[in-house]
Amino acid sequence: MIRIAIIGYGNLGRGVETAIKKTDDTELVGIFTRRDPLTVKAKAGKVYSMADLYDKKNEIDVCILCGGSATDLPVQTPELTKIFNTVDSFDTHAKIPEHYSVIDDTAKKNSTVSIISVGWDPGLFSINRAYAESILPDGETVTFWGKGVSQGHSDALRRIDGIKDAIQYTIPNNDIIDRLKVGEHLELSTRDKHTRECFIVLEDGADEAAIIEKIVTMPNYFNEYDTTVNVITQEELEKNHKQKMPHGGKVLRVGQTSKQNKEIYDFSLALDSNPEFTSSTLVAYARACARLAEEKKYGAYTVLDIAPSYISPKSGADLRKELL
Repeated sequence: MIRIAIIGYGNLGRGVETAIKKTDDTELVGIFTRRDPLTVKAKAGKVYSMADLYDKKNEIDVCILCGGSATDLPVQTPELTKIFNTVDSFDTHAKIPEHYSVIDDTAKKNSTVSIISVGWDPGLFSINRAYAESILPDGETVTFWGKGVSQGHSDALRRIDGIKDAIQYTIPNNDIIDRLKVGEHLELSTRDKHTRECFIVLEDGADEAAIIEKIVTMPNYFNEYDTTVNVITQEELEKNHKQKMPHGGKVLRVGQTSKQNKEIYDFSLALDSNPEFTSSTLVAYARACARLAEEKKYGAYTVLDIAPSYISPKSGADLRKELL
């Protein structure tokens, strides 16, 4: 059994707790939170203070880090990787090389394994971009997200002073998708492919105009997109935007295998629950993390470095028999 600790208990942490129940080879050691454990009501796992984590080092094979990419993971992943094998979902694309470098150095110095930026994008979409570009070298790849709730962008909104709660939707330009599929060659900017829509609840006395300006100019999140900000009540947010957290998208590559033949590589996801699907991916890669640690292959990894067999609970023989 692979013994897993959940670090943080928001939407992602709750999803990991659910995903562990779906597997036969993982078990939950506990949920570790910066909040008062007595105030956290988990579905099944026991809740501990973060201060208790290090005392349980010998009971934990992998820590799954469920904090946000904006402020949590840049601090938590290197700190915890000094002691534990870790998996995170760091999703600030522009900063992944920097994050990887820090974690790789930490893991190698401390004989641990860390798999970073696990999820569906970055994650499964990254793998499919690599497959598509390798198979169709003469072509163009475009990635579209949504319509759906972005956990990372929603978390970035909630970190802004004056915002009590928030949800952000990423909306693809379907007209552009249709034009690409029929073979049009388009020079696309980031702004052409998606729009972003934010629904925010403000703290009492917050400066609405200043907060909206901070959102639409936020680097790596909103400044490259046409972004709409809607100020609503907490009741509206709970009723209309938190019952489910859908998302999805597609990796689309249109390529030529010869002058007369066009090929389309289209990998897509349609998710009822973004956090639950992301959490299921994290648990699968926790399996790979534990296996790499057992093999003493220390250092940082991304999904691009991991063979598919490492994330499967099946043996190599069963994989060859059932899936090939």
